[in-house]
Amino acid sequence: MTGMVQLAVAGDVTEAEEIQAILTSAGIDSELAAAEEDDAFTVLVPESSLEAAQDAVEALTEPDELIDEQS
Repeated sequence: MTGMVQLAVAGDVTEAEEIQAILTSAGIDSELAAAEEDDAFTVLVPESSLEAAQDAVEALTEPDELIDEQS
């Protein structure tokens, strides 16, 4: 059985759920877990689906959304 690995860290539950919806529409299982940072969530996917998950999120998000707004 393949373990779950981190795909992304979302700033809040809304962002995490948006990423999870993208993954679901691509047929990729995912889980959300509270991150160590306040209000942040880690999006986890099966290790065997990591590359496909990265491609799905990249394909369905705007490039500007991927820029860290905290910088």
